[in-house]
Amino acid sequence: MIKEILVVDDNPDIRALVSNILEEQKFNVRNAANYDQAVFEINKKLPDLAVIDIKLDRADKDGIDLLKLINKKDKSIPVIMISGHATVQIAVEATRLGAYEFIEKPFSKEKILNYINRGLESSALKKEKDIIENKLFHSFELIGKSPSIIKIKKIIDKLSTSESRILISGPTGAGKELVARKIHKNSSRSKEPFIIINAALLKENTYEKELFGEEFDDGNISFGALERANKGTLLIDEVSEIPFETQANVLRVLIDQKFKRLNGSKDINVNIRLISSTSKNLVELVKINKFREDLYHRLNVMPIELTSLASRTEDIPLLIEYFKKKLAEINGVQQPKIDIKNDNLYTYNWPGNVRELRNLVERITILSSNETKSDINKLLGDILNPSDPIANQDLLEKSLTSPLKEARKHFEKEYLTTQLKKNHGNISKTADFIGMERSALHRKLKELGIKGIN
Repeated sequence: MIKEILVVDDNPDIRALVSNILEEQKFNVRNAANYDQAVFEINKKLPDLAVIDIKLDRADKDGIDLLKLINKKDKSIPVIMISGHATVQIAVEATRLGAYEFIEKPFSKEKILNYINRGLESSALKKEKDIIENKLFHSFELIGKSPSIIKIKKIIDKLSTSESRILISGPTGAGKELVARKIHKNSSRSKEPFIIINAALLKENTYEKELFGEEFDDGNISFGALERANKGTLLIDEVSEIPFETQANVLRVLIDQKFKRLNGSKDINVNIRLISSTSKNLVELVKINKFREDLYHRLNVMPIELTSLASRTEDIPLLIEYFKKKLAEINGVQQPKIDIKNDNLYTYNWPGNVRELRNLVERITILSSNETKSDINKLLGDILNPSDPIANQDLLEKSLTSPLKEARKHFEKEYLTTQLKKNHGNISKTADFIGMERSALHRKLKELGIKGIN
């Protein structure tokens, strides 16, 4: 595919020189003779690469402003800045703001072609890498055989023909975004945009701008998430963090399916499917007037609740095997020899849930090249550090200074608790694994004061 390059320079001789060099190399070239023409060309269609002179016709706007405009629209587009009056400070500032290269006038044909070809090659490699990573990470499956995961898979299947709004709740890292992506992928909107806005990461005064977009005096437009998601799906992650005042405006969009950009006067009509997610209890927030009750009911048409990883430990072996394969593929290394029977995996509380487990597998994948299973088990223990070293030391000292009968009781309690967690509280499976009759295990658990584990 022939690449398109935008050349911006108010000097007609320089503009013609650069354009001729590029056209000889079979590039498609667009030209802009001043700042306003350049803005028009950028808004009309983004080029594959831009060559921009810093000093242009306007005193209040220059090539740096055009660099910012392109970066705002697409940071992957290489921008080569040129100048005949450059200072080190200007060059450093241009690079800091995202310029791919900075060239001083006069320059040779070979030099500018070298920079342009390198810029296009770098952009292509980055896009290819992003495509691969997005394909791998965003195509993650919902892995598990626990009752809660089976239930959610069934709900996702049923929602494939529905346009209902969905509220996904669950702890951080449990997979709320993954569920939202699966719903979008299975829907009739699957070929349209899937846009995410994370309300927890926005600054106090930017929520409306990020949602609704903004119009500027110079004619530029910053498109908000609602507009970018038109005809597709919008996921508002951590919806509880949207300020109370802004919640009323979100409610109005859901009712009217239209809104105005900030500083805009024209209604923008949108057709989106809204999915919201939260790690907080919205019902409790409604009770203390931190979240609008009418908005809550509009969002909570179809609720989906994800449980913590610690409550579904039977899914851990499946998740590890799945992530091992995916992450080894991403990093171009062999799959690590992770022992899925390692007790640390089942006694650890997993505060970061599935995301934390995925990060752990990735870390081990990278760090454990050519390591033995015992080395990896040690690494697992070091990373997870499942219990307090001081508490462990206290338990050890207590065992060593206790009579044999009491020390054995401490050990048995710790051992059986661990095995029950590994088997998700299933008495029969635990009894089979440790080689004990089911009735005998029941008696032992009662004797040790171990209650049901879920």
